[in-house]
Amino acid sequence: MSTELVIDVRTDETVIALLKDRRLMELTTEKTSMKFAVGDIYFGKVKKIMAGLNAAFVNVGYEKDAFLHYLDLSPQFLSLNTYIKLCIARKGMPVAKLKLEPEINKNGKIGELLSVGQYVAVQVAKEPISTKGPRLTSELSIAGRHLVLMPFSEKVSVSQKIKSAEERKRLKRLIESIRPKNYGVIVRTVAEGKNAELFDSELGELVTRFENAFKHIRELEPPKLILGEIDRTTAFLRDILNSSFENIYVNDAALSKEIKHYISTIAPEKEGIVKHISTDIPILDHFGVDKQIKSSLGRTVSFKNGAYLIIEHTEAFHVIDVNSGNRTKLGDDQESNALEVNLAAAEEIARQLRLRDMGGIIVIDFIDMQHAENRQKLLDKMKSTMETDRAKHTILPLSKFGLMQITRQRVRPEMAVTTMESCPVCHGTGKAEAAVLVIDKIEEQLEYLLVEKKMRHLTLKVHPFVAAYLKHGLWSICRRWQFKHLSRIHVVGVPSFYIYEFRFCDRFHQEIA
Repeated sequence: MSTELVIDVRTDETVIALLKDRRLMELTTEKTSMKFAVGDIYFGKVKKIMAGLNAAFVNVGYEKDAFLHYLDLSPQFLSLNTYIKLCIARKGMPVAKLKLEPEINKNGKIGELLSVGQYVAVQVAKEPISTKGPRLTSELSIAGRHLVLMPFSEKVSVSQKIKSAEERKRLKRLIESIRPKNYGVIVRTVAEGKNAELFDSELGELVTRFENAFKHIRELEPPKLILGEIDRTTAFLRDILNSSFENIYVNDAALSKEIKHYISTIAPEKEGIVKHISTDIPILDHFGVDKQIKSSLGRTVSFKNGAYLIIEHTEAFHVIDVNSGNRTKLGDDQESNALEVNLAAAEEIARQLRLRDMGGIIVIDFIDMQHAENRQKLLDKMKSTMETDRAKHTILPLSKFGLMQITRQRVRPEMAVTTMESCPVCHGTGKAEAAVLVIDKIEEQLEYLLVEKKMRHLTLKVHPFVAAYLKHGLWSICRRWQFKHLSRIHVVGVPSFYIYEFRFCDRFHQEIA
């Protein structure tokens, strides 16, 4: 199965689409001004202690105070506090020189450790969702490609996704022999088969990154960011890049160079897969992603031979209804038809959960099946299709009512894409200008740019139907315009444009307002 990444850099955001065999599997959007992302470490100030909840609200600069529960305090919270005080007094210090404090009581009270007005270092564990502020933890960690660094800990743990018990033992022994003092380490799945030199180099980089960030903490007045997670594009690559990746397409030259440089540090053999794409058509249209987004993220999703899903979202949970539609097979009984539709639905549901990044509780109403072995087949299918999902999840067997419940980790707001569009022609009135006038409007704008603005090289983007009309014939409308104004005019058809939509771009492919 070939894997490709399409990255669309826009003015205010970056859209990342993960394709497997050209089929859209994940969609991630990163706002240019994104703050309070998972992994960001902040120097915050305790605003309120809630004894009843055994939690505190901490000001980290978000419009709503962030939530820190006692259970999210690190066992090494006292060591972290001591380190912060020493860093403020000495302008930074190596963690290796710190004498670790005893671990906190697992069943303690928040008021015993925190007080209003206290400064505290915290990490974003869950981004702001809906009306809630960020969720915090004081168990700090710095993620690398192969390892996760855990300051003030002494533990080494290895990913359970590495199946070989012998390999897990090898990795644990190796990391324990090179682990810096007062640092714990989590070995990631991608570290399987790697050598000590690679780990030693990465550990050194992570330690330097952490300690350099805390050198300047005395100059910070809370709330302030201490250490930001790398941007989502790079984090996405760090977490998912593997040998199955064949291409990474980027429409921005600067980001293309950054990604190529980053990949050269983590997987030099993959550097050549990064390709800068410069095209008149938007990159998501060029690779057919925009069409897949529109067809996959609506309320109704078709998946096989007329069968479809209906996906509804509420504040409490998500509901998915499986429908067979008009799909029937002659000669087959209802049970086998139901099983076939349900198995196909399980594949599509697993894709939808990743694509929309749905989290919390998901309830699925499958088509009723009478036989226990068929219900088990469906559960096994759901588990196998969800194996590649990087979010933590739990799948429960079908209830006696034919409902399956899934809980899926939610750390970011759900991906919301509006697939219903208001008519750009009539603006909701139900009436539109005569179709023949669109060419006159284009020509009027064209003359303004060529005569008034003195521009000579233009690209006109229109719907493919309009593009075909403008370029039709030996003495086409487009050619007549070029001879009239002695200018170069390039007409491009863009499938995602509305029938009357048109835009002009200059010779550098920049849109003209």
